[in-house]
Parts: sequence; structure tokens; C-alpha cells
Amino acid sequence: MSSEDTIIAIAIVQARILKKIDQHLSVHGISFTEFMVMYFLNEAANKTMRRIDLAESIGLSASGVTRLVNPMEKNHLVIKESNPRDARVSLVKLSDTGAELFQDALVTFRQSADSILSPLNDKQNETLFNLVGKLL
Repeated sequence: MSSEDTIIAIAIVQARILKKIDQHLSVHGISFTEFMVMYFLNEAANKTMRRIDLAESIGLSASGVTRLVNPMEKNHLVIKESNPRDARVSLVKLSDTGAELFQDALVTFRQSADSILSPLNDKQNETLFNLVGKLL
């Protein structure tokens, strides 16, 4: 098997996983990418991150995060704030509404993840996790 075959297989698996997770999260009115924004904000101190750090965490450009966060702000899931120490830095904060939606969506996400990984036993899941970690 060539490295190209491996990358293609990874891309296909990723696309199928994202499609399935998006289908499950749609009951909450969010996409997987929006879920990821809420996930990282939920984990951050004060549920707040710099926009550029959020972009790096989810693998988008800063402008991509802005395009993603704008509708989330209109839906009251996040709040954009200015940094009191540096006006050039914009912050994104998970709102109370967003935190509540995230907790509900997290249950759905966990069920979806369990379903996707159900063909693997615990040892295989651990091995997969370690291999993915090496690629990161």
C-alpha cells in the first residue's frame, strides 16, 4: 500500500464520519464544525478564546472562523468580544445559550462517536487514537 492510498483512505473515512456526525447533530440545528467551535470554547478558560487560536484549533483560517462565528453570534450561541488588553485581538466566548446547546449536542455526539467506532474493540480504538495522535 502506498502513502497516497493511505491518505485517500483517511480522506474517505473522514468524509463518511463527518457526514454521519453532521446528520446526527442536525437535530440540534448545528453542524459538526459549529460543534467543534463550541467544544473548544467550552474547554477554554472563561469559555473564551482568541479568534486566531480558535481557528488553529479547528483547522480553519481566521477568516473561515469569522464566517462560521457570525451566524453563531446571530443565533446567540457565541458572543464576540474585544480584548481589553489589545484592541487588535478579537475574542469569541461561548454564550449561556451556546453552552446549554453544546451540552445537549454532546450527548448526541457521544452516541454518534460510539456508533462510528463500534466495529473496533477497545484495544483497536486505543491503537487508532495513538496513530492519529502521531499524525497530529
